Amino acid sequence: MARTATGTQTRRLLIAMARKRQRAGSGSVPSFLTERTAYMQFPDLTPLFASLPWAVVGAAATRLYMPERATNDLDILISAQDGAAAREKLAQAGAKYQGELSIGGSSWLLPDGFPLDVLECEELWAKTALAAAQSNRGAQGMPILPLPYLVLMKFQASRVQDLADITRMLGQASEEQLAAVRTVFAQWFPDEGEDLESLITLGQLEMRKDTQE
Repeated sequence: MARTATGTQTRRLLIAMARKRQRAGSGSVPSFLTERTAYMQFPDLTPLFASLPWAVVGAAATRLYMPERATNDLDILISAQDGAAAREKLAQAGAKYQGELSIGGSSWLLPDGFPLDVLECEELWAKTALAAAQSNRGAQGMPILPLPYLVLMKFQASRVQDLADITRMLGQASEEQLAAVRTVFAQWFPDEGEDLESLITLGQLEMRKDTQE
């Protein structure tokens, strides 16, 4: 999940395009943006991974911070050092291995047929993030990656959907939450503050909040 030059260039191009064109209130109505639902139900992996720190990421996690969007799988994050143990537990539980993920980790079909992607994170922040996730629970009671680290992770990926998720989540974040995000970025991505602030501004524009620009 390391950053690449291509990923950075793509992110900055998309940010520049959005900032040039987006106007306050150009997104969905605030009542929709602030709605929190849990229509989709995901398999609870707590019994399976009881001895391993893990956290939900992807669309199943973002619905804690923004409107729910459809997905057909469950994405979770574990530390790379726990990768072998997680794979063994999944195999023993009857999950079917589907292949390796290009970003590190593996894809599975759970015994009930539900797709699961297990991302194995090598980043130094993973241990802290996963520990914090254990007290950050979603609607189904599963551990959710805290907002600062979910933003950090999506920022590293910098796909179009990731950037859209970041702006929408940050646009609705409280000042306290934004301060936590900025602190995490200052520690791990100290040179990316300008891009982070641009994403915050774009998110606030969608929420019809006044900005300085």
